[in-house]
Amino acid sequence: MSQDSKHENAAQGAPVVVLGATSGIGARVVDEALRRGLPVRGFARSADQMAPRDGLEPVTGDARNPDDLARAVQGARAVIYTLGIKERPAMVWHHETLFSESTKALLDVMGKARVTRLVAVTGFGAGRSRAAMSSVEKLGHGVLLGRVYADKSRQEDLIRNSALDWTIARPVILTKGARTGQVKVLSRPSDWRNGLISRSDVGEYLVRSVVEGVNIHEDVVLAR
Repeated sequence: MSQDSKHENAAQGAPVVVLGATSGIGARVVDEALRRGLPVRGFARSADQMAPRDGLEPVTGDARNPDDLARAVQGARAVIYTLGIKERPAMVWHHETLFSESTKALLDVMGKARVTRLVAVTGFGAGRSRAAMSSVEKLGHGVLLGRVYADKSRQEDLIRNSALDWTIARPVILTKGARTGQVKVLSRPSDWRNGLISRSDVGEYLVRSVVEGVNIHEDVVLAR
């Protein structure tokens, strides 16, 4: 067996790290990965409260803390970043830094651990996708989520300038619907648009992007 084959086989048994594993898209990613029989490290502040499941290794930690991230990332196959924040009035005026700070720490940790695959969820309206919004969408989005998405844009810049095998995934408006397996992955800016998509469908795409190695070095919009 060649060294490449040995490395590939070892990677198949290595865990997928899910940052933000206890809620929202992250919880759906955990479900989808376990459904496929993949080992998962679920990373979150409240990971110790996750119900025991075969193939799941909870890792409690702070996504801004390099030591906590290092414990989660060591020996991993890939990292799926799904961190979010709770909606609150302070989002309108608070200077948000969670996404850029945690991503900066993560990129450094992944480099040191030689884990190269990163799939990161941001959102429609972050980075280059803001140009695809209508004037009305930009106005409403800017008032309510402007500071949050400014930090998501900083996050995207960090990822795009990294040496990792990255994918940036921007879901449109999220719903609680079931997984349909019919995600439209819009990779051309001319096709980017708003719409609806279920968290479960987003989770399915994120896991598939790791398993199949799709959309590497691409920033895509996910819609239904």
